[in-house]
Formats: sequence, structure tokens, C-alpha cells
Amino acid sequence: MNIHEFLSPPAESARREGPNSRIVMSSRVRLARNIRGYAFPGWAKKAERIRSMETVQPAVVSLPQMAAAFSDVMDNLTLLDKNILVERHLISRELCHAKAGAGIVISKDQSCVVMVNEEDHLRMQSLRPGFQLRQAWTAIDTVDSKLEKKLDYAFTPELGYLTACPTNLGTGIRVSAMLHLPGLVLSEQINQIIQAVNKLGLAVRGLYGEGTEALGNVFQVSNQMTLGESETDIVEKLTKVVAQIVEHEENGRASLLEKKPKVVFNHIGRAYGILANAHSISSKETMNLLSLLRLGGDLALFPDMPGALVDELFIITQPAHLQRQFSEKLNAEERDLLRADMLRDRLRNVSRPNPENLPTVDGQKAKE
Repeated sequence: MNIHEFLSPPAESARREGPNSRIVMSSRVRLARNIRGYAFPGWAKKAERIRSMETVQPAVVSLPQMAAAFSDVMDNLTLLDKNILVERHLISRELCHAKAGAGIVISKDQSCVVMVNEEDHLRMQSLRPGFQLRQAWTAIDTVDSKLEKKLDYAFTPELGYLTACPTNLGTGIRVSAMLHLPGLVLSEQINQIIQAVNKLGLAVRGLYGEGTEALGNVFQVSNQMTLGESETDIVEKLTKVVAQIVEHEENGRASLLEKKPKVVFNHIGRAYGILANAHSISSKETMNLLSLLRLGGDLALFPDMPGALVDELFIITQPAHLQRQFSEKLNAEERDLLRADMLRDRLRNVSRPNPENLPTVDGQKAKE
């Protein structure tokens, strides 16, 4: 089975919902682990990376959580395959460019992924739709405990789990939530929220993590330190902070509707107009406009728009997914044309937004 036969169709992935999924698009907990006696992947020679993969990958595949999993070495995947996995947030950009000896194991439901020989020998992650950080932690902790019985982890009582990057030393845990925050962006509160989160020792990154921009008003909030705190303390800290950000986003949307409803409708109406009528559109512009369309859906401005349509479009309009659907050799201009055709087709039955459908505030019609 190849990776495309294995992956859920984009429409199915988009329909996965969880608590607070209007704002919290997904929750992820990742653990970094290394095997005693092997050099870190970045320092190891090819033969040693292959040996470590041959030790790690069978142990992962043997877990009950990985029954009927997809497992392969990265060398067997094309660059397009790898980029599709990045766009699905199943692997990191770093794994795309990993040297020989890198591999991947993805559970049947795609909620658990183990990257082999990325920066560490194991980067295992649990993914959940919506606000489910605690559930994601419980799931990956179970996988980790089972693997620790099969593999000799590099660990010391003083430093905890040894990792290639010092910032992962200790617990090796990275807890993150992907948040859709158009209310805070439109109300110009996002910078102060980011500053407040940074002061708590947490990081705010873009759509694809470190070093990427927040396309589509999507931000990733995660812990930065992994040493000196327990895994459960880190999970609970992130859970509390994300809950506060969700509340601020809800308040930001309510405030905009109360004070500037026409501004909100103007943003959403313009986004719909461009997406439904453009004949050439870039991936970046599409993501930013789809964010506003998603906000319009949350505000019931598009009563005839299927609930998961925007999230599906977030996936299938990205470059690798477009190339997979139409051809494996498309330049940027060709992708922009095909993306616009797809958007016009998928939005043809979605009626334009009606300002009369804007929600009321405290039982009263929102006023300019």
C-alpha cells in the first residue's frame, strides 16, 4: 500500500471534530527519545543511522497501537509524498530532508505518528482534533511506556532523556495546540496575547511550526522548556493557557460584532467575493481568505455552506495536494490557476454572506 492509499481523504480528515474546534483546530503532544549507544542522527554516519532505524522501526510497528500502520523508509517516498505529509501536519519539514536511515510509522487512524531519525532517533506524536491536550498526552504516554520496555532509551537521573537539541533535554516533551484566532487579529490584540504567552515561557509559532508565518490566522502555542518540570505539569500549564486564549478569542469576536459589525462583514464579504470569483490565486492569499470564510461560517453567515468545507479547502488548495490531484509537474502559475478553478467550483453552491444573519450581542442586534 502506498501513502496515498493509506491516508484518509481530505474531506474525511476535515470532518474530524473535537472540543472547541471552532478555535482549537488540533492538539498535539510530541516526545523526543534516543537509543543508548547510538550517535544522534545528525552526527551518525549512514551505516549507523540505518542500524538505529532497523532497531527502532520494528519495535514501533510491533505496538498494538500501530496495528495496520503505514511504515516505510523516507527514501521510498517522493518529495511530493513527503510534502503532502507536511501539509497534513503528520511529519516535520526536517524529516523531508533527513539523510538516509530515516523512517516513518503512522497509525491506521493517523492519530499517532513516529518519525525515525529526524533530529532524534524517535520523534513520536499524538494528534487529536480540537482541544484535547490531556487526551493526546495520555495516548502518547502509553506508546512511550510500551516502547521503553522494548528499547534502551538514553536517560540519566540528573538530566532525564538525552536529546540532540538541549531545549528538549529532560522530559523531551513538546505540547502544542493549533489555534484559529481571526478575532484577535482583526481586533489588533494578537501581539499583546503573544507577548503575554512568551512571558509565561511558551512559544507562539506559525502554521508549520518554528520559523513559519501564521498563515490563515493560525498560530501554534507550545512549551519551550522541557527540563525541570514534569510532563503532566507542562500539559496542565498549556491547557490553562490555551483555555485563556480561547476565551480571549471569543471575547474578541464578540467585541468586534458589538462595535464594528460592518467591518467584520466587509472582511468576510470581500474574502468570499475573491475566493468565489478569482481566476488566479496564490496559496498564501487563499489561506488568509479561507480563514475569514471559516470565521463567517462560525458566525452563521453561510447557512448553506457545509461545516467542514473550509477545513477541507485548507488542505486541498495547498501546493503538494494540488500537484497530486492534477499533475506532478506544476509551476507556481499553473497551481494558482488550478487553485482558483477549484475554489470557484467548490463555492458555487455557497450563497454570498447576508449581514442580516450576523449574531446578536446580549440579545440585541449588533450596531456599528
